[in-house]
Amino acid sequence: MFSLLQSTVLGRRGQLHTAHGVIETPFFMPVGTAGAMKGITHEDLLTLGAQILLCNTYHLHLHPGEDTVAKAGGLHPFIHWEKPILTDSGGFQVFSLAKLRSIDDTGVTFRSHVDGSEHRLTPASAIEIQNKLGSDIILCLDQCPPSTAKRSEILEATDRTLKWAAECKEAHESLKKQHKRNPLLFCVIQGGLERDLREKCAQEMINIGFDGYAIGGLAVGESAEEMYGVLDVVCPLLPKDKLRYLMGVGVIEQLKKCVAKGIDMFDCVLPMRIARHGTILLSSGKSLDIDKAVFRGDFAPIDPDSPSPLSRKHSRAYLHHLVKVKERYGETIACMQNLGVTLRAMETLRETMDNE
Repeated sequence: MFSLLQSTVLGRRGQLHTAHGVIETPFFMPVGTAGAMKGITHEDLLTLGAQILLCNTYHLHLHPGEDTVAKAGGLHPFIHWEKPILTDSGGFQVFSLAKLRSIDDTGVTFRSHVDGSEHRLTPASAIEIQNKLGSDIILCLDQCPPSTAKRSEILEATDRTLKWAAECKEAHESLKKQHKRNPLLFCVIQGGLERDLREKCAQEMINIGFDGYAIGGLAVGESAEEMYGVLDVVCPLLPKDKLRYLMGVGVIEQLKKCVAKGIDMFDCVLPMRIARHGTILLSSGKSLDIDKAVFRGDFAPIDPDSPSPLSRKHSRAYLHHLVKVKERYGETIACMQNLGVTLRAMETLRETMDNE
């Protein structure tokens, strides 16, 4: 469970206790979609300071399947990761497949993007799948409308998200009694940029009662100021003794501002994605476009103060070369750098809070 240690002008400082260890908050979660990070070992993740790994229910359901993972004893032994794991519900991926799915009030039917096979996801099955995966933190199934959707569509999605959250809570309590597992259950607050719908969704979710409250449907094309505006509405409503999770945000300066507004945890593929395209985040707060010709003869370390030993050892010229010839090791170096800088930013923020 969550313990709030102190509140500062920089944000909330706390600890999240799970079956697989204690997580210091605020924190950022690396996204290991199918149970792994591209080009980075789990040992690397620990070296960089990762406290928890996010895995994706949609992808794991399609392959190898939750029954296979359950036979292995759950995700932790299956992927050999001993720290906590959070799984999302799979809903975001399903709803992004607009041409491959159909939705009704009881769930969503979709076709696999891999082989076209048909699948059905309901609030109860989303909870059951995540329980079989053995996650420490599981999420309710929600409907995430596009940021450009009409108010009527956002209202419909918000009401459906609330209905599904109540059904997820019921399924969660039932499975707890059957299997004696007690993962933390988070709901997802929707409502687009409609402040009254966000307020309505937050208040009704609080009435249902969850271990944590995720805020979804942001970082999908709206401006940073619009995102902050939603947080200004939602965060003051949420229980102080529960986790607040902003989904899909990974820009370091935005992380800091969102923590100051009351958010405790984040996830995002951004640090890894931009790394694979040659944008390198530095410890100084600046960034490099390592693809540029100016780095061809730059033999300085990539980042002498990097959390990643690879960036302290290798030169910018070498990384430029690897990126140009599309050598996979270049992606590993870049991803280690960006993820390490992001994780360290959160660690530094926690240390600063402790010294307030």
